[in-house]
Amino acid sequence: MSPEGHILIVDDDAEIRRLAGKFLREHGHKVTAAQDAREMREAMAAGPVDLVILDVMLPGTSGLDLCRDIRRASDVPIIMLTARGSDVDRIVGLELGADDYLAKPFNPRELLARIHAVLRRMRPQGNAGASGAGASGARLTFSGWTLDTRRRELTNPEGAVVDLSTGEYDLLLTFLEHPQRVLNRDQLMDAAKNRIATGFDRAIDIQVSRLRKKLESHGSPEMVKTVRGTGYFFAPEVERS
Repeated sequence: MSPEGHILIVDDDAEIRRLAGKFLREHGHKVTAAQDAREMREAMAAGPVDLVILDVMLPGTSGLDLCRDIRRASDVPIIMLTARGSDVDRIVGLELGADDYLAKPFNPRELLARIHAVLRRMRPQGNAGASGAGASGARLTFSGWTLDTRRRELTNPEGAVVDLSTGEYDLLLTFLEHPQRVLNRDQLMDAAKNRIATGFDRAIDIQVSRLRKKLESHGSPEMVKTVRGTGYFFAPEVERS
């Protein structure tokens, strides 16, 4: 990954591509722009991309369909651009694997801040900057599973790697740092630094649901339990090494 990141903007609005691209380049990012699905796929095939800014309303193949396609093949972070007040698009985008969303029209500085927040979460943490699990032990094990916080890699009891989005990784790490303790939504949003949840209560529920499916798809018992009216509880014991 380059120091600032290679950003792919996918939007059929030429003015948004021009203005957002100019602003991000001025702040040290490499930027590639695409107006539709074909150009997006060509850009991603041409070389590594660190983050995709993806508009929901695209001609032909929609941004939601493209989000699904990207997530099937890659864990590259995705920030969706949605119509203001369109909760349905936000919910569907999160369920498909988007890491964050931003409503149009948006302030370029807010977009930049969200990009930086997502890229920081994606970069492995070294000893100097690590906190929580990363500082006292790079490997967290629970019920036969292992989370390597330096590699940001989750392996199941059979030793296979399970892909996690940045939001899912942040959420799992938060549970592992506070096992067997009830955490409410506000605590999860704050501890996981999950900006998608700001002002949008269902976002954390969607992330929990996605994480549960991945953990339970390998035959493991329910690990993340719902505490009705309060929040969530991570049941297994966690060991650090």
